Amino acid sequence: MKKIEAIIRPEKFQALRDELASLGFLGLTVTEVAGTGKQKGQTGVFRGTSYEIKVLPKIKIELILPKERMDEVIDTIITICHTDQIGDGKIFIYDVEDAIRIRTKERGKPAVL
Repeated sequence: MKKIEAIIRPEKFQALRDELASLGFLGLTVTEVAGTGKQKGQTGVFRGTSYEIKVLPKIKIELILPKERMDEVIDTIITICHTDQIGDGKIFIYDVEDAIRIRTKERGKPAVL
């Protein structure tokens, strides 16, 4: 099994969620995060005073899936979230040794699906 963690633009989340659901991936963990990278933040103005925003809002999506479906999900994330602009995000992939569904005590793939 694999864990995919994707940091994406907030405005791309709904389209990605809908597409993942249509592919059968209904279980995801979603976290509102903030970060900085090559975008280096923004400059804002409040009551005539300029200030720098060091971090920008992002959405982190995490899902566990069978290794065989990993490329399909990665391609979907890239297709939906790509804008060709700095700040499109990142995808991280991890190996998952095991998963356990607490309610039923199922282990492995059955616990994830």
